[in-house]
Amino acid sequence: MSDFYFFYSMMQINWLKKYLGKIYAPLCWTLLVLILLTLPGNMLPSEPGFKIPQFDKFVHFCLFGVFVGLWCLYVHVRQPLAVKRLQWFFLVFSVAVAFGIVMEYVQKYYIPFRDFELGDIIADMIGAGVAYGICNILLAEENHTHSSGKTG
Repeated sequence: MSDFYFFYSMMQINWLKKYLGKIYAPLCWTLLVLILLTLPGNMLPSEPGFKIPQFDKFVHFCLFGVFVGLWCLYVHVRQPLAVKRLQWFFLVFSVAVAFGIVMEYVQKYYIPFRDFELGDIIADMIGAGVAYGICNILLAEENHTHSSGKTG
């Protein structure tokens, strides 16, 4: 059963690399995040269905988790060395955290009807951190080539 799971997960990763490992996926997602975080507050949905407590924290978690995941997938496709890949993954995580913090200040000072929320920064960091961890587990150790000459 574990062999089936391993094979299935590798097929899924190969599918992700093929379709989302190109530069357009993380760039488009970054642009979408930027647009969503700079929308004026009066343009955000105000229907009762969007009044779920702390729902915006879940949205921040997802936005920054996918941000890190897509950029790490792109790095994985481009960087054949696992050690360098780990360094790039950490850089992606750090940029995501900085981006989240900066965007909260942009919302506070420049976007009408938007506020600074420390909870949003924490949700951004947790989402980015979870994605960083998943990428380190699933993508960091897989080598593109088997030319290292080491066995076992």
